[in-house]
Amino acid sequence: MSTSIWVILGGAALTYLTRVGGHMALSRFERIPPRLEAALDAVPAAVLTTLVAPDVVYTAGPAEWIAIAVAGLVAWKRGLLAMFLAGAIVLTSGDYLIEGQK
Repeated sequence: MSTSIWVILGGAALTYLTRVGGHMALSRFERIPPRLEAALDAVPAAVLTTLVAPDVVYTAGPAEWIAIAVAGLVAWKRGLLAMFLAGAIVLTSGDYLIEGQK
């Protein structure tokens, strides 16, 4: 088997084990403590920030900075779905208007 297949199978196995481990750990609680629930609710935003921040810092143009600012303002007043939609719409239209059609 090629190296790529082993990497894919290993990644799939580790993903499955971490999900099962998380489920087993949380199933021990009758009720999830509020601090743990708050920490788990913050994970998606933390992961998104970890993935987006390096690209924004090193390669962002004006369309990206405007989209980040709009998404931040929308996130402050609305939920995550509205933030993603607003950011995507502003980024797409900003790319088209500022940088031209590619």
